Amino acid sequence: MSEGGPGQGGQGGQGGQGGQGQGHSGQGGHGGQGLEVDDEFRDLGPEAAWSLSSAKQGNGVEQLRDGSTDTFWQSDGPQPHLINIQFQRKVKVSEICFYVCFKIDESYTPSRISVRIGTAHHDLQEVQVIELKEPDGWISIPLAKSSFRPTELPASCTLRDADMGGAREFVRTHFIQLAVLTNHQNGRDTHIRQIKVLGPRSSTRSIAEVPREVCPLKLQTRDLMQFASVR
Repeated sequence: MSEGGPGQGGQGGQGGQGGQGQGHSGQGGHGGQGLEVDDEFRDLGPEAAWSLSSAKQGNGVEQLRDGSTDTFWQSDGPQPHLINIQFQRKVKVSEICFYVCFKIDESYTPSRISVRIGTAHHDLQEVQVIELKEPDGWISIPLAKSSFRPTELPASCTLRDADMGGAREFVRTHFIQLAVLTNHQNGRDTHIRQIKVLGPRSSTRSIAEVPREVCPLKLQTRDLMQFASVR
């Protein structure tokens, strides 16, 4: 197993058994297409330990997480090809986003992907399966919009509290596994060019910690809030 330490517009995502893959638009040409992340999300990738079921030399975790869509992970072993993402503590995860390009990678491009979550390898449960048809760009897989009912979720995972106003949907988990089950044109090995794990930002974040261009100054204090309804 290849390992790496904690480490950014698409079309072609189609729903499979567990849910839907959604395209995200990017900016710039190939190699400069950064993922446009909603301000309510944060990238959890740097907090995780990453490992792969296999990797061709020079095409491993570092290339998968280097922020460039010119580089890629290339598997070097039997299917399914696995990306393992492990956290030291249970974290809130909303979606997995990854970049694939059929125009360049052809038979190396994934066509069927499974996402599993749990506490470790031994108790992973599948929460999403998606089918991809000649994808080109960022694909998003929401984890909370799964086929599980709340009573069927693995013990390591919980749906978001519906009373958390404005919060993004998420699952809580220690471990995520993305499994490439098949490739286009019956290809053996796979290419994934970038991957991000997104979770909701803390609702307790101080206004002082948020750049003004991201979160404009609002009436925050009790003294100021009394003027909120004055016309």
